[in-house]
Amino acid sequence: MTLLKIQGGTQLCGSVEVKGSKNASLAILSGVLLATEPVTVRNLPNVSDIRTKLRLLEQLGCRIFESSESITIDASNLRRAALDDEMVRSIRTSFYLLGPMLARLGSAKIPQPGGCKIGARPVDFHLKGLAALGAQIGLTGGYFDATTTGLTGAEIYLDFPSAGATQHLMTSACMAQGFTVLKNAAMEPEVVALADFLNRIGARVEGAGTSTITIHGVEKLQGGDYSIPADRLQAGTYLLAGAVTKGEVTVEGVLPEHQVPIASKLLEMGADVDLGPDWVRVRGTKYPQAVSIKTMPYPGFPTDIQQPMAAVLATAHGVSTVEETIYESRIGHISELNRMGAKIRLEGRTSVITGVDHLQGCVVEATDLRAGAALVIAGLAAQGETIVRNVHHIDRGYENLEDALRLLGANIERIGVQEWEAANR
Repeated sequence: MTLLKIQGGTQLCGSVEVKGSKNASLAILSGVLLATEPVTVRNLPNVSDIRTKLRLLEQLGCRIFESSESITIDASNLRRAALDDEMVRSIRTSFYLLGPMLARLGSAKIPQPGGCKIGARPVDFHLKGLAALGAQIGLTGGYFDATTTGLTGAEIYLDFPSAGATQHLMTSACMAQGFTVLKNAAMEPEVVALADFLNRIGARVEGAGTSTITIHGVEKLQGGDYSIPADRLQAGTYLLAGAVTKGEVTVEGVLPEHQVPIASKLLEMGADVDLGPDWVRVRGTKYPQAVSIKTMPYPGFPTDIQQPMAAVLATAHGVSTVEETIYESRIGHISELNRMGAKIRLEGRTSVITGVDHLQGCVVEATDLRAGAALVIAGLAAQGETIVRNVHHIDRGYENLEDALRLLGANIERIGVQEWEAANR
């Protein structure tokens, strides 16, 4: 049990290399089940969600070989097995194992998925799509039990361009007989990364990154080697940390086009933003201006960044609004930021943020992954000391966040809860 102790008020300056994408990695770690030969994955982020997913693969009979630079997964002896309930419920993408297991084994049984508590996250799109491919799925006692006599290609229209459903169904259809067409598909970079991986191991996926994806079914998939692209959400977090501290931060090893929604809002706030071939730099302004934000599927403003952005807007001049259109309960950061002196009120799905002169450090608790990132950003800018509890939420998606921020000059450290409590009795 640890917490983060932050002494605010230091301008962040310097460069940071962005780790591999957590969301792309989790989808790809489901796709490896399709391969009958070993697959090597490089640049996997060392975060708790990834470690949990790897343990689930081991429970399904996969052999995993780790080195300092890569992880090799051998799913040739894939088997149907009872998965650890607690592990499955701790990460949303455990459910993405269902389709690949159906494709390889013809049956699968998986507990209902979990993940951050940020609102209703139904799997209806997944289930309807799998049924269209020829799966029979029932839900009994909190478990999805699925069988198929053989998956067959189909035309599937998604009522909403869900990144998770797109990734799950795209993976599931790779070994379905015939052609599958996904319409109104998600266009997120993580979908493109998954398609690139699947094609690397022998799949035939076309159109990823557009709203229509076509999958030509193949009989089997072989091994391969793939490197996970940089995490655009980590990159966005570091850019916001630089902006809120009125510093100058460069994120390296990224695709600048992935940061356009964030960069455009930072520019609107008055910051300077430069885009290079594989880097983005922000120079914060002393007088940030209020802006309006509405989260949308890619290429719109990412829902995963709206909470960290709220921490930045808390000290912007004027009244900002942040409308969340994807998750109705992604609001765990609001009460905690208000504890730090922010003025945020919720109107339906819109956060109305009246800028204040400064935030004041205090003890706050992360309620989910991105809310935790928001509190860290707020703590970096706040006067005095901020203590962020429930750091395990942050560890789900950020590899050694405090180390990266210290390289930029932040006064932040991870300490034991008991150590801190003993010092503050």
